[in-house]
Amino acid sequence: MTTLDLPHILVVDDDSRLRGLLRKYLMESDFRVTVADGADAARQSMRGLEFDLIVMDLMMPGEDGLSLTRSIRESSPVPILMLTAMSESGDRIAGLETGADDYLTKPFEPRELVLRIQGILRRAQTPASSDPAPATEIRLGAFRFDLDREMLFDADGPQRLTTTEVSLLKALATNAGRIMSRENLSDICAIEGDGRAIDVQVTRLRRKIEPDSRTPTYLQTIRGRGYVLRPD
Repeated sequence: MTTLDLPHILVVDDDSRLRGLLRKYLMESDFRVTVADGADAARQSMRGLEFDLIVMDLMMPGEDGLSLTRSIRESSPVPILMLTAMSESGDRIAGLETGADDYLTKPFEPRELVLRIQGILRRAQTPASSDPAPATEIRLGAFRFDLDREMLFDADGPQRLTTTEVSLLKALATNAGRIMSRENLSDICAIEGDGRAIDVQVTRLRRKIEPDSRTPTYLQTIRGRGYVLRPD
């Protein structure tokens, strides 16, 4: 395997010391790493390079991580791992709501960062299939979800989902009609945090698949038990 074959990580952090440490450790862990000291530098890197995952600090001077994540999500589903301080619980939820796939609180062990990255990258991989048979699909009104290719379509073609949204929708679709607890979904989708993290991802997914996310038709809440997907 050459260097170009390694997963390419963009590290966005205004702290030069932390940027250097992350770059060193990730490179030693067989990642290709590009660093940026803020939102402008990150955008410049993304215009010329392709990345498999972005590690981004939440609190940065100027444009913060929330704003940059929101901007990235307008055009790219690249996985984003947000770095947050222990006291920023509200901001961690906001990060998930704006499109981050996961978060890691500071201070953290470098090994934990690598494990989180590896978990997100595993979810992002779409397994190739040599089977020419039609893909297994479920229908959700105007949408259809291809479980084999892990893609959501409507009449206009493929719809953009984050890797966490794909993982969540596939878990629910695979178990369509079955009530899935928050704990089960957290384990299957490798989503860290308490049940609120699942709730945030469900809310975001509903906005993309439901005619009216406030009164969901397909992804329903079963009070005290969890969630269930009821396709057409």
